[in-house]
Parts: sequence; C-alpha cells; structure tokens
Amino acid sequence: MGTAKDYKKIQDIVASYKNQLDQISEETFLLSPPIGGWSYSEVYFHIFDASMLSLTEMTNTISGKGERKPTAFIVKVILFFGSLPPGKKYKAPKMLATRLKKVSKTEAAALIDQFLLELDPALKKIENADKTLKTRHPKLGYLNAFQWLRFIGIHLNHHLQQLQRIEESYQR
Repeated sequence: MGTAKDYKKIQDIVASYKNQLDQISEETFLLSPPIGGWSYSEVYFHIFDASMLSLTEMTNTISGKGERKPTAFIVKVILFFGSLPPGKKYKAPKMLATRLKKVSKTEAAALIDQFLLELDPALKKIENADKTLKTRHPKLGYLNAFQWLRFIGIHLNHHLQQLQRIEESYQR
C-alpha cells in the first residue's frame, strides 16, 4: 500500500472512531465493560496517545533522526498484510500502559483532532524521508517513516475491533 492509500485508510478509520464516539453516552464511555478490560475511554486515550507518539517517531525519521537498522521479517509481514496476527491477545508496551488514563468524550475528541492536525504536516514531508533511517518501536523494533505511517493505520484498526467487542458486551 502506498502513502496516499495508508493516509486514506487512517482518515477512514479515524472517521469511524469519531462516529462511534458520538454514539456512546458519557456514562458508558467511562465504565469498564461487562467483558472486563479497558473502557471505551481508556481505549480512545491509548489509541490516540500511541498514534501521537508514533507520529513523533515518524517525524523524527523524516527529519533525519534514527539509525540504519533492519526491520524484522515478521514485522515486514505484518506491514505487508496490514494487520496484527489474529487470535492473539496483545498487551500494550509497559511505557504506554503506565500512561493509560480515562478521559471524557470531550477530551477524546480533542485527542482525535490533535492527531489529525499533526498528521497532515507530517504526511506532506514523508516523501523526502530516508527509507533506511529508522526509530525503535517498543514491540516491533525499527521502523522507517513509511512503516510508522502504515503501523498507525494497523494499530488504529486493531483497536477499532476492540471497541466492537466492548460494544457487543453491552448488548449481551
């Protein structure tokens, strides 16, 4: 998938997050779901906090910061197929888990807006990025700017599926 397609996919997924945010009551947004695990609020905070951190890493590689390191084969496979391997439960990296918090719907909407605001300027610069410069992802190893962009879409989509499971748990 090319940069423009990755960007379009991210835009579409973020629109789904915004739409779903509008459909959830503030009370439900903050509650822990019947299935356990993170609330809608925590998922929204995590995904857009992590996306902002990923954008920072993407921007770092665009600006020439990084190392010339290989990307692991399994990570290349994940990036190629555009999804995390199914059937496995993933834990947030410790660094992100310690940042986790509940936010209001208004704060979640502001995080989404901030992410979109920072995505556009980074995207305009990405074509000049050196594909050999990479920064470290806490679980996947070294990614270049294009791989960071692709990962953002994969990660956003992964948590969109988590939101669906939370929603289904309220309907049981």
